[in-house]
Amino acid sequence: MPRYARAEREALADLLLALGPDAPTINEGWVTRDLAAHLLVRERRPDAASGLLLPPLRGYAERVRLRLAARPYAELVAQVRRPPVWSPVSNPLADELVNTMEFFIHHEDVRRAGPGWRPRELPPGLQAALWKRVGPLARLTLRRFPADLYVQAPGHGEISVGRGGEPLRVVGAPAELALFLSGRQRVARVQLDGPAAAARQLRNANLGM
Repeated sequence: MPRYARAEREALADLLLALGPDAPTINEGWVTRDLAAHLLVRERRPDAASGLLLPPLRGYAERVRLRLAARPYAELVAQVRRPPVWSPVSNPLADELVNTMEFFIHHEDVRRAGPGWRPRELPPGLQAALWKRVGPLARLTLRRFPADLYVQAPGHGEISVGRGGEPLRVVGAPAELALFLSGRQRVARVQLDGPAAAARQLRNANLGM
């Protein structure tokens, strides 16, 4: 069975080491050190990880992240590369399901912040795995968008979501749709077909979690 989560984790760790602690990411205000610390909060600090989703706890999660970010950078990356087996999100039973899209997206957060980047040629199996996660993500992030949205990955399928209105189609490879729907619209290679105003609103919407 392919282990796409492990492959993306290893590739991200290699890139983090190659670029060093102060390289840019596409996450506003974050450099590579910040991104590495975020991943450690998610995997190693269950007391703070809920703050990644729950606004009342975000202050605590950020304080924990900043303390982690102050550690030696090589240590941070080593811990990203080798997650604890006890972690709810990275144990062997959960890893592929929970981390395939997570680590693909964060790998691209670093890759696409540099000059001259191009989309990677991804294995068909990875694109298929990402497509399985695009549907739930689309329903979560676009359910209130004021249009009939059709999220389409040629060769994989189509999902309809939104609150109704003029139709707007979002077309791209599963990997690009995953980036778009997680709030990385400015670097995602997707095509929007429909009313210009709705397309502009979607490109500038605060998507992701």
